[in-house]
Amino acid sequence: MSIAAKFEIPFEQFLDPKGKPVKDLPKWADKEELLKLYKMMTKVRVFDTKAIALQRTGKLGTYASCLGHEAAHVGIGAAMIEEDAFCPMYREYGAQFMRGVKMSEVLLYWGGDERGSNFSGPQHDFPWCVPIATQYLHAAGSAMAFKYRGEKRAAVTVIGDGGTSEGDFYEALNAAGAWQLPFVGVTVNNKWAISVPLSKQTACETLAQKGIAAGMDCVQVDGNDIVAVRDVMQNALHKAREGQGPTFVEMMTYRLHDHTTADDARRYRSDDEVEAERKKEPLIRLRQYITDKGWWDEDQEKALLEECKQAVDAAVEEYQSIEAPGVEDMFDYHYEEITDPLAEQREIAIKEARRNG
Repeated sequence: MSIAAKFEIPFEQFLDPKGKPVKDLPKWADKEELLKLYKMMTKVRVFDTKAIALQRTGKLGTYASCLGHEAAHVGIGAAMIEEDAFCPMYREYGAQFMRGVKMSEVLLYWGGDERGSNFSGPQHDFPWCVPIATQYLHAAGSAMAFKYRGEKRAAVTVIGDGGTSEGDFYEALNAAGAWQLPFVGVTVNNKWAISVPLSKQTACETLAQKGIAAGMDCVQVDGNDIVAVRDVMQNALHKAREGQGPTFVEMMTYRLHDHTTADDARRYRSDDEVEAERKKEPLIRLRQYITDKGWWDEDQEKALLEECKQAVDAAVEEYQSIEAPGVEDMFDYHYEEITDPLAEQREIAIKEARRNG
């Protein structure tokens, strides 16, 4: 029997878990850029810790932590240009901060106020997407529009490992590959789809190979190595904007917190597993690298943490000072023109709200 075709998945890494280079870093990875990336990852970490504390004290609704994902998300945002479109899932805060989204807007959304979805940054970026995998279709549709109009722009979307089992995911990949769209799909493989381990999700040796059947270039990257993430994304986006087709990227990382604050990961994974993965987390390795280069020290670290704390505290204050939306909003934004029965209900709701106010 002859072989019809053979495929392989390349793996990219520049810094090992101890922050030691495994090969020469790309030219863009100079002191200024790496310090910028480290500072943003630290800001995301401080923000994430505060958001969890707000939820635990009843000042925020259910919140999806990004602990351990900082390199994956910040690396994505760092590689994008303003004209690109970002179709996030619901925890890519680092990428969104890089694109101008305010921390207070993230808190507003998780506080249950949909006005948080009207966030700062490029207005063509999509809002958070809680339904699993539909954001992949949004990105494929956006990429199709970019190609149709002849624009040098790309659509970027992110999904978790569990989401790669959804039909919407495969449909989007097939469209992107068949039409050679300016599309970059990312799966952040944190090894757990809520409580379902990767071993029970799929028989694939890699998730990256799921893009092969769609005719896409596919690559696996160390998702805790922000140099590798940024470089792979930068190359994939350049290729997409130049009309050279889509890319599917698997970023290998680990979710160090619960799936959301409504979850308790201790029920399904061991402390030993989490602690072993914590030693590989992204801030440790980049901090070690920039320290070894003489670009960072303990005093700078303390100053950065204080700066981040003040920025996060200011964002929390802004979030808490925003007046809650009126009850009439559920009527005013339901239809283009309000119906007579809804108008009557609107007046009743306003009166009740004032009476109970």
